[in-house]
This record gives sequence, C-alpha cells and structure tokens, in this order.
Amino acid sequence: MTIVQDDKEYDVIVVGSGGGALLAAVRAHDLGLSVLVIEKSDQYGGTTATSGGAIWIPLNGQAPDDFDSAYTYLKAAVGDTTTDVKVRAYLESGAEMVRYVNEKTSLRYKVSEGYADYYPELPGAVDSGRAMEPVPFDGALLGEEFARLRPSHPGATLMGIAITIPESNAMATKTPGWIGIVLKVMTRYWFDFPWRFRTKRDRRLCLGTALIGGLRHSLLKRNIPLWLECPMESLVFEQGRVQGVVARRNGTAITLRARRGVVLAAGGFERNQAMREQYLPKPTREEWAATPAGLNTGDTIRAAAAVGAKLEHMDMSWGVPTVRNPVVPQGSQPVFSERGFGGSVCVNREGRRFASEALSYDRFQLAIYAEHARMGGAIPAWWVFDTKYRKNCPFGPFLPASAMSDSKVPKDWWGKTIFKDATLEGLARQIGVDPAGLADTVRRNNEYAKTGVDPEFGRGGSAHERYWSLRSAKPNPCLVAIETAPYYAVRIEPGDTGTHGGPAITADAQVVATTGEPIPGLYCIGNNSASALGRAYPGAGGTIGPALTFGFRAINHLASR
Repeated sequence: MTIVQDDKEYDVIVVGSGGGALLAAVRAHDLGLSVLVIEKSDQYGGTTATSGGAIWIPLNGQAPDDFDSAYTYLKAAVGDTTTDVKVRAYLESGAEMVRYVNEKTSLRYKVSEGYADYYPELPGAVDSGRAMEPVPFDGALLGEEFARLRPSHPGATLMGIAITIPESNAMATKTPGWIGIVLKVMTRYWFDFPWRFRTKRDRRLCLGTALIGGLRHSLLKRNIPLWLECPMESLVFEQGRVQGVVARRNGTAITLRARRGVVLAAGGFERNQAMREQYLPKPTREEWAATPAGLNTGDTIRAAAAVGAKLEHMDMSWGVPTVRNPVVPQGSQPVFSERGFGGSVCVNREGRRFASEALSYDRFQLAIYAEHARMGGAIPAWWVFDTKYRKNCPFGPFLPASAMSDSKVPKDWWGKTIFKDATLEGLARQIGVDPAGLADTVRRNNEYAKTGVDPEFGRGGSAHERYWSLRSAKPNPCLVAIETAPYYAVRIEPGDTGTHGGPAITADAQVVATTGEPIPGLYCIGNNSASALGRAYPGAGGTIGPALTFGFRAINHLASR
C-alpha cells in the first residue's frame, strides 16, 4: 500500500467530530497549538449531533450545589468501576470547562430546570441543577457548513422542527400553555423567510445540533481545519510514542504527523456486530442501536489496542430501550421520556412487569437484560397501553393519535412493531404473551392508579420519574388506569446510544498501556474510551458531560508538556 506523507505537521490531531472532539480542537487552538480534525463521515457532529445535547455538570456555578454532596452522589453511582482520582478530576474541571465554553466559544449552556439526577435513591442526589442544556444556535451562521451538519434524530424534533428540552417537555406533558408553545414553534419555523426557500431544515439549532453548531462555528472563526470523509486507519507509533495517524483521503492513504499528540474521540463500537458479540451481553444486535448507521464501528479502539492500549469496560453500553423504525437513517428510535407517562406497562413473555417503567433509560435497559437472564422471555419486551394513552401520548416513532392516527401508521409496521386488539386477551395472543399474566398486570396497575402507589417497583416515586408524565393525572401522574379498548402493544429491544468501553485512561485522558504506564502522545475521550465515570450515568448528559470535560483536561495536559 502506498502511503503519502502530508507536507504539514500539526501539534494535535483530533479523530472524530462529536462534541468532545470539537471542544478539544478549539481548546488546543486557544492554547497556541496547531490542530487538525478528521472525520470519516461526509457529515460532522457524530452521535452528539443526534443527541439531546445535555451535559451533567455538578458545581456548574448556575445552581446551588456543594462539593461534598456531588462527590458523595457520584462516588455512590460509580462504585468500584472507576478511580477516586477521576471522580475528583471530573468535579474539579467540569465547572471550569463550562465557563470556558460560555465565555470563549459560540456555544452557550444553561441549567435545565427540573431535570433531576438519575439515581434519586443515592445520597447526594438533587432534583434539579446539575443537568445543563445548550442554548439554541442560529445555523445560518455556519454558512455552507450548515448543509454538512448531521441532522437531529427525528424523534428529537416536532415533525422535523427543532425544539428545546423545556419545549418538548411542555408539549409532551401538556402543561398549561403547551398549545401556545406548539403554535409559536411552528409559526417561527414556517414564517422564517427567506430561509424557508433555501431548505426545509430548521436553522434554529437545538439539543445536540446546537452543541455541534456552536462548536463548529468556533472552529470556523479560528480557521481550524476539519476534513470530512477522512477515516483514520492506524496510529503512527515510533520511538516509543504516538507520532500521528495514517488516514485515507480522496482514496489515498496519507500519514499525518502530530508533534504533541493524537486525541481519539470517534465514538464506540455499537455498529460493529462482531465486536458486540465479542464483548456485550447477549443477545445483542447492531440494528438495535439508536446511533447513526455506518459510524462507531470501533476503528479507534482497535487502533489503540494495536499499539499496546489496555482495554476496559468493553461489556458496557449506554443503554436505552428502542423501537424499530425503518423510516429513520438510524433504523431504531430510542424511547427516552415516554416511559414516564401513566396508562402503560412494560411486560415480559409472562405478561409481568419487571421494573419501574419510568426508570432512567440506561437502568431500564439493564433491567431488560437482567429479566431476560432470569427467565429468558424479556427480549423482546412489550409496551402495552390503551386507547387513552394512544390518543394523548407519544411512544417512540408513534406520535399521539391526535397527530398520527392509526391510518397514518405504515401498514407493514402492524403485526411487526405495533399490535392492536379489541381485548387484552387477543392482544396477548398476538404478541405471544401469557393472557392471564397480562390481565393480572393490568388489574394491578389499575389498582395502583387509584392509590397512587406502586408497591412493586415504586413507579412515579421520584422527581426524575415524574418529570416526563401527564401532570394532570392524580394522585400519581405515572400511574393511570389501562381500561379503554382497543389495546396496543409495541415491541421493545434493549438498544443503546453507544458503548463505553475502550482504552483505559488516566485522569488527564492519557491512554494507558497494558504495562500500566501512559502511552506518550495518545489521548482518548468519549465513547471510544473506557468511560472515565465507569458504569455511572448520573443524570441527563452523563455521556457528553465527561466527553467535554476530559477532552478539556486532555488538551490542558497535552499543552503543558
């Protein structure tokens, strides 16, 4: 194979174009380093662009918090899956990173009011203040680069129109004034002339696209190059250190030299079926993932292992239940918030519940696997609801019937993804669930709806679980009777928004070799690294927050050497 030498060296090469990658590039420039970003796709933004864009940052300076409380909570959440040094590094650098972002880049973050920590039962958990969301960004400022920004996941929009977390919550939970919010959002979009004549894509970027848009604009202002369709093939390891990468550009292998170091920030391996089968719990399927198809195939993880990196946490993923949706490029749609709405239950083959449906999505995915290991009949699981729920609540790819009637559901989805019957018994037989078990589960749910207490799993017992619920339902908005025929069931798989195993890292994101020593010149952040916070998904933004924070720390460390 002929390899062409690039005629220019860089101080830093960043592999990937998600949130952690772009922030690392901006920080490197601001510390006086030359930097190049390479991305294998023809779009930039990676999984981050399709996400909610939230970051979980304790002690962020915008909400009351204290170190002891945050440390106690995070230590309880991570257990023995990471080091105390990395926990402290995260708490000490997160606030500094947010200040830098808000003061020095085009991206802005603010506290997402009412978004509670995901493990409310742990000491130090709070009901609001640690989750932050990006402020909407004007995509028109990106110029021609707007067209190359990876779009939001369709499930994170209002029929393609961008919405913020508070707007989405108000619409979904039908809080007072929600209709006005819908009209305001749609009016702004449709009357945004002359932009509407140029493209159907909304220039008001929210969630993950706001994060990426703001950072991409920061790169443009600094003239930092970002090369698309430039996959990394291997690392250049010479004289005991990583000296650059071999990438492919315009069909030609090219060596790119890095004087200070290489930062791997290219996503996990959830789209690599062979690696899934090698490392993740079984059963596991690439098509269950809710991330962009064709990306995140573990390229950087294998490249790091080839130069001696130690791999950790390879059996872990950022879990979320998913529903197959062939209409979207990802192929599956995550079910993040809808699980809090009362009037529905999730059951196994016996027709029995196995967890609180309103658990944080990562814990619910783990509950599916635990139940399947116990009795072998929880994959797939089944989300069961009635006509009232179908009319008023969204679920995965299915908007409320008031906006998406049954007649608008693609015909080939019926009997595969979604099922319907006039009776619970008939529905159970269609989906292969024990009719008596399902009937008893619905009976119990209806009893709990009257008292407002779920004695089995405590559904609706925390601020986190009630955040996404129909607030008008009393006494517990997460518990509503299932009693109006016809009845529906949707097939649920244990999907994910990425894996979080890869090269072991230090508190400064240096890659650790199998010998236990850092590999000079090699750094790793985000989902292609062994998660700095181990198993913990402490709150909304529990993946992107560490990616940004340890990307920030990586560049600070690299620049100081």
